[in-house]
Amino acid sequence: TYVIRSGLLLNTIYLFPVWLLSPDAELPPHLENLKHTQKTINSTAEKHPAHEGDELDSILVLIWMWPFTHPLTQMSCSLFNITGCHLIGDRSQYAQAHGVMFHHREIHNNWPDLLELSRPPLQKWVWMNMESPANSQKLPGLDNLFNLTANYRRDSDIWVPYGWIVEASNDNKAFKIPKKDKLVCWFIYGGHFDRYQSKQDYFKIISNCKFYLSFENSIYKDYITEKLYNPLTSGTVPVVLGPPRENYEEFVPGNSFIHVVDFRSPEQLADHLKLLDQNQEMYEQYFTWRTHFTAKVSYFGVDHACGICDYISKHKSY
Repeated sequence: TYVIRSGLLLNTIYLFPVWLLSPDAELPPHLENLKHTQKTINSTAEKHPAHEGDELDSILVLIWMWPFTHPLTQMSCSLFNITGCHLIGDRSQYAQAHGVMFHHREIHNNWPDLLELSRPPLQKWVWMNMESPANSQKLPGLDNLFNLTANYRRDSDIWVPYGWIVEASNDNKAFKIPKKDKLVCWFIYGGHFDRYQSKQDYFKIISNCKFYLSFENSIYKDYITEKLYNPLTSGTVPVVLGPPRENYEEFVPGNSFIHVVDFRSPEQLADHLKLLDQNQEMYEQYFTWRTHFTAKVSYFGVDHACGICDYISKHKSY
């Protein structure tokens, strides 16, 4: 048990980060087109050089290096009702790929090699990164190297947020606030004490907390990560530290979270949390949005690759 200056007791767990897989994830409004089955490109479509003389019946997206060195467990875009897409990790098919996804973290040590690569005509290179600028090494020579961007920024070509709000299904509309036996929880990245948690235990612990400290590691526009969406999906109120409240409200309902900047001091924030702890009716106001909506967490990697495929299928010009 740890104590912060506000006097709140924190249940702190050390663990490696967990990318949450959501096989039943629905897509955010900006990717509404991905909900519908993509028609196979017809024979009159512009031919890719690798298929010259043949009908182009699928889009091939090459994942240059596995993000964070972890192979994707799902290589099908059927998750998003997208057909006509083929995701691969085999570089021997580089010349046949319509698009290539490069994860920023994995090209740190070999980016000069990319400058020497011969690029097939019309092939699109996509820069993919989900870290903030503070945690993204600046690499010289990348200017004008990529055709498209895929990341959490709303102004990227392929926007993939860490999560989103969707209309609740009939099952989700029966949402009940989980039983709480902790006031405030905070999960911290690290492995110094060998206290690793399974995904199931992770969500169980969060759901047992009234509040979760959703503190981002750096503050940038649109950088709103799983630290927000994990507690939202678990039935817990996030206490956020990140971009301004206005930016958060572009992603989630304003009454679904507590922003630290709304308080003059940690002590004032602590007093507010203790007040909510003693007033169930006030606390439950942070869940009124669950009557009609629920939260989803993105399917890391596949979300990006399938978004890239869908984009390329609809933007065939170079």
